[in-house]
Amino acid sequence: MARDNYIFTSESVSEGHPDKVCDRISDAVLDALLTEEAEARVACETFATTNRVVIGGEIGLSDQNKLHDYMARIDDIARACIKDIGYEQDKFHHETVEVTNLLHEQSAHIAQGVNAAENKDEGAGDQGIMFGFATNETEALMPAPIQFSHAILRRLAEVRKDGTEPALGPDAKSQLSVIYRGGKPVGVHSLVLSTQHLDPDLTSDDIRAIVAPYIEEVLPEGWLTKDTIWHVNPTGKFVIGGPDGDAGLTGRKIIVDTYGGAAPHGGGAFSGKDPTKVDRSAAYAARYLAKNVVAAGMADKCTIQLSYAIGVSQPLSIYAETHGTGEVTAEQIEKAVGKVMDLSPRGIRQHLKLNKPIYQRTAAYGHFGREPDADGGFSWEKTDLVDALKAAV
Repeated sequence: MARDNYIFTSESVSEGHPDKVCDRISDAVLDALLTEEAEARVACETFATTNRVVIGGEIGLSDQNKLHDYMARIDDIARACIKDIGYEQDKFHHETVEVTNLLHEQSAHIAQGVNAAENKDEGAGDQGIMFGFATNETEALMPAPIQFSHAILRRLAEVRKDGTEPALGPDAKSQLSVIYRGGKPVGVHSLVLSTQHLDPDLTSDDIRAIVAPYIEEVLPEGWLTKDTIWHVNPTGKFVIGGPDGDAGLTGRKIIVDTYGGAAPHGGGAFSGKDPTKVDRSAAYAARYLAKNVVAAGMADKCTIQLSYAIGVSQPLSIYAETHGTGEVTAEQIEKAVGKVMDLSPRGIRQHLKLNKPIYQRTAAYGHFGREPDADGGFSWEKTDLVDALKAAV
């Protein structure tokens, strides 16, 4: 039986967090290649530390002769990301950081299993399990702790970058422990906010005075009370941030990227992977389906799992769970989602229009719970399958 009264905690990290710097660069590499060719293949990993960024992995174009020209752009792509994030520290500066490019051509053995041929459809880029989740506890149909942890950091990034709060640095983390009553979020038990600051003389109290108005602005009215416990820069000073303070790596914040621990994660990271990789595209499809199930009123909460085998087109299994909130059975949902959407890798890409340079924007503040963009970004957040799902059950 599901619990009704409890406290649940999720965290988020800012675009300046070392791991998010790496996710951003990896997705910028992907976007640049997709701009060159919609069917480009990319599996890009980034590592960042003091004064250094190392980029590796596999890339592929139909005309491999173009790769040489593309390779020459990698340095500029990485520096542009670091500059936009805001790093101009002595030991991590967009102008002086050393960028090492170790990208190379995709393995032909992987390509032959994935590519379509006369006797086979395009297959999945790897085996794996992917999960999608939705809940009606917020307007975005996301769990409240992760949704509002993201919202706090996005707002602080906005006022940092527009010059309103020049004392703030790029690196930051948030964490919300949300009180649930009757299964619904009603308030904040405790709040943790650690943010880099450029003035070494600022105290924790000084930082709280800066950030508190923005936190109050983005949280629902009444969620912060006299009983809410605040921890703002609890270690004291936070001047050295980003990859100079802690090394970063692509794909190390997968729970931040998804549901903040409120739902399962399949294990595969998203950033730096083109949409033939089901780690990414099928996780987007699973979220899309779960969100539409909840939007259709079939359940208050829904988890969808998809599984794949490398080189095989159709998913091996579709699993649904409504956590005791379903208005229809899980079996009906499983059959319906398979009817309303082609869940092959190519079917997902075509339905959600994923072969576009739309990924750099996903690298921080969550891949889910965002508004769909006019150019096709966050297409998996649309609720345009509601009628089809209702008709299919």
